[in-house]
Amino acid sequence: MGGPSDFLDLDELLSDEERELRDTVRRFVRERVLPEIAGWFERGEFPVEMAKELGALGLFGMHLTGYGCAGASAVQYGLACMELEAGDSGFRSFVSVQGSLAMFPIWKYGSDEQKEEWLPKMAAGEAIGCFGLTEPDVGSDPASMRTTARLDGDEWVLNGSKMWITNGGVADLAIVWARTDDGVRGFIVPRESPGFTTRDIERKLSLRASVTSELVLDDCRIPSDNVLPGVTGMRGPLSCLNEARYGIVWGAMGAARACFEAAVEYATTREQFGKPIGSFQLTQRKLADMLVELSKGQLLALHLGRLKDAGTVKPEQVSLGKLNNVREALAIARECRTILGANGITLEYPVIRHMNNLESVLTYEGTVEVHQLILGQALTGLDAFS
Repeated sequence: MGGPSDFLDLDELLSDEERELRDTVRRFVRERVLPEIAGWFERGEFPVEMAKELGALGLFGMHLTGYGCAGASAVQYGLACMELEAGDSGFRSFVSVQGSLAMFPIWKYGSDEQKEEWLPKMAAGEAIGCFGLTEPDVGSDPASMRTTARLDGDEWVLNGSKMWITNGGVADLAIVWARTDDGVRGFIVPRESPGFTTRDIERKLSLRASVTSELVLDDCRIPSDNVLPGVTGMRGPLSCLNEARYGIVWGAMGAARACFEAAVEYATTREQFGKPIGSFQLTQRKLADMLVELSKGQLLALHLGRLKDAGTVKPEQVSLGKLNNVREALAIARECRTILGANGITLEYPVIRHMNNLESVLTYEGTVEVHQLILGQALTGLDAFS
């Protein structure tokens, strides 16, 4: 048996290459993230200077091929997300946005020139990207976006704003989705573009070790060839979201595992009434129930990874994974906090940090309600969105 974090010996279902990749990322998190993460979270900082280290590990766009990308499997990418989020959701978000939301649309829908210009630099961590879809008044209904783009000679002129954008304030380029006369299109907006500014969102109590920003496009002008030529319509941004949701299926289990490990250790060392609190039946019931949900979530993530590698995974299956695993990870974090008692609300332990982060993860890349409606439509064939 693989211990409390791998009770079902899922390690035996991984290949040597998958285990090696996982162990490499786990070691990086243990050595470079965990010693400092409480301070970064408390101060509201993200160490963007570590981007090149993440790039050197091959983590940016690792599931893509060519242009300096690692060409890893979906399971390997998932394992990396799990280990990163066991450190902090901010690190998994940084890698996920860079690879699945900024690099993926260029790789999938960009011109050869766009791919050659941006992807090698982004894979190396020399250029940081962000993804502009959500707006101040448009969240779960992105098709209602108000940001517009119009052609003016040999330039596109963009107007609007995007909100809650991870990496926005540190990004060298933004993938911005805007309404045109021909439908929704994606645009590469370099940071130095005239009329493009960012404002970081402060006073967050979640994802504090992550940069979250507003993108402002005020008659922002970019060259006409900065449009992504390979897609028109909402299919473009939604396909990117599905890539990011897949990483979250795994990442949430990393956060849950970190909380669970802290709770198990605390329960076996903290004494009350003359014995460890883990010896009480109520504490053991909590631990057992959390173990069941953690193990199920890990199995679900691995199954979806194998389907994705086989090219057969469906978006609604990824929605099921995102809905279940984040919801259960948050429940695990909250239960672990009760085991740690008052200690559970301090940054001396990882639990409250993960719990707060998961409140954001529960909402982004599709709320609980959105994924419930996706599954409902898949079951009934009836659209309840409108």
